[in-house]
Amino acid sequence: MTIEERVKNLVEEKISDRPDLFLVDVKMHINGRLIVLVDGDQGIGIADCAAISRFVGFRLEEDNVIEQAYNLEVSSPGVDFPLKSLRQFQKNIGRNLQLKLADGSKKEGKLLAADEEGISIEEKVTVKGKKATFAEARLTYGEIAEAIVLVSFK
Repeated sequence: MTIEERVKNLVEEKISDRPDLFLVDVKMHINGRLIVLVDGDQGIGIADCAAISRFVGFRLEEDNVIEQAYNLEVSSPGVDFPLKSLRQFQKNIGRNLQLKLADGSKKEGKLLAADEEGISIEEKVTVKGKKATFAEARLTYGEIAEAIVLVSFK
């Protein structure tokens, strides 16, 4: 079992009694930086991140999983972190996304729906000399290379 797999199991164990929280990602970097990203349907607070960090850190030390010095960081993914899971997409319904597609093209649009197969967005269609219209587009997760929430300061 890799370090990432062990940490994923520990995080899942810690948040098993919190159905509002979910694991987004775990990455162990060569420099000893262990990053754990956890989110919640209503966001995640510092106290929850600290509790997860204490639990995971204690268990890693107890089981002597990591031999070298490491730095454990538990946080929520930032707004610039790409969406990875269905729950993240569902949490962001109604927000605007910037999508990089597998074929290299890009799309922007308002996220209308997300299910197990893919997402639906409403994208602005502009034709020179005409008023912009909106069209719904359906994309599978296989077509999406990266999806980032666009932050609006309006």
